[in-house]
Amino acid sequence: MPRLILASTSPHRRRLLERLGVPFEVHLTNTDESALPGEDAPTLAARLATAKAQNVRASNRTTDKIILGADQVAALNGGLLRKPGDHRTALRQLSACQGETVVFSTATTVIDCDSGRQWCGLDTTEVEFLKLPQAHLKRYLELEQPYDCAGGFKAEGLGISLFRTIRSEDPTALLGLPLIWLTQVLRDLELDPLDSSRR
Repeated sequence: MPRLILASTSPHRRRLLERLGVPFEVHLTNTDESALPGEDAPTLAARLATAKAQNVRASNRTTDKIILGADQVAALNGGLLRKPGDHRTALRQLSACQGETVVFSTATTVIDCDSGRQWCGLDTTEVEFLKLPQAHLKRYLELEQPYDCAGGFKAEGLGISLFRTIRSEDPTALLGLPLIWLTQVLRDLELDPLDSSRR
């Protein structure tokens, strides 16, 4: 049985984690993702990533597991941009982003159930949007329907055509899971993706 558990319902994170070739299970987590009063994007993302991992740990009876929780929150001028959920909300969000810089906070928490050790990482990605006609934004939403993505776009798809620049230390962080940081933690836990003896 895989030692690694992904505490996330996101198919995007699942696909990202599959890139590393480390076997893992997916456990659903019923975590309230509502922001607390006055909570900013980095704090919210970090709290939710840890809560997701801890919720799965609490329901997991074995002690040899490694649990990975993650969350991403976007902010425009300090205001939170969440998963839009529908076309109207997504169009409103994308319209507000035109010519602006949106900051994405991607938080990751890893818990080693055996030792109780916990690793927490936070990546900040700045995305500068182009100014595009409403018709282009509507067409984008019709094509990709990114209603389950923070900010209302998929950077791994056609959403890349909405941007002027992306500034980040880890290009996978914007997609939902910072694999550079995660790989370093997995090495500490003897789950190195490049360790041939593990396969």
